[in-house]
Amino acid sequence: MLNLKRAIGLAVTAALFVGMPVQANEVIKLATTTSTENSGLLKNLLPKFEAESGYKVQVIATGTGKALKLARQGDVDVVMTHAPGAEAKFVEEGYGRLPRGIMENDFVVLGPKSDPAKIRSSKTAEEAFAKIAKSGVPFISRGDNSGTNMKELLVWKNAKITPDFKGYTSVGQGMGKTLLMASELEAYTLSDRGTFVAYSGKIDLAVDFDGGPALANPYQIILISETKYPTLNHKGAQALSDWLIGAEAQGMINNYKVQGEQLFKATYSE
Repeated sequence: MLNLKRAIGLAVTAALFVGMPVQANEVIKLATTTSTENSGLLKNLLPKFEAESGYKVQVIATGTGKALKLARQGDVDVVMTHAPGAEAKFVEEGYGRLPRGIMENDFVVLGPKSDPAKIRSSKTAEEAFAKIAKSGVPFISRGDNSGTNMKELLVWKNAKITPDFKGYTSVGQGMGKTLLMASELEAYTLSDRGTFVAYSGKIDLAVDFDGGPALANPYQIILISETKYPTLNHKGAQALSDWLIGAEAQGMINNYKVQGEQLFKATYSE
């Protein structure tokens, strides 16, 4: 009888423990880009980290500009973004520390499969963009200050073109919604390859220009200043950063595929 009572007591205790909310210091608030979310990469990586570490990662998927803004305000514990210039400024201003490059994919110019602006013969992204601007074919921009949007605007700048031509539309949306809109309007757009592959079954767009190294898309994880925001979960953020550069996570990044295609290449090196 005593053993039965003890067993019941343990079962009740276990049930209560399972139902308890995760403590605040066990939650890591991660601000990251929509590409890491839309591609399915985080859903593949984070459960493993959570199981091994005991932490729970709360993901805020948004554009890089918004992610870095949340970090500047001390609203998140760590950021993972893909805009090198903005990230360097974030660190230089004293908000970020220990930036680590963990992976990369690339940007591609998507458009109708018929390629009406004839950009497939282009030698550079700037040449491709110039052809689009002259063609009258619509171009859909994310317009959300994301890493992708920053890269797009840099290409226009380097091409010496102001993106205000007829057919250029800035929508202020994430990558997934932008792809759906570009497909519906038979327009061109700039996308990270990972989100394109993840959405390829939902859209009628093709890679009309692949820029190679010039359109490389590197991702970094950056910790937040302990001096500016001492009450953040710095221990958890450090644990996540350390795990992502480890052999297990780097291998998972390399092995993550959608429809048989590798979406990201792990890049961390000591």
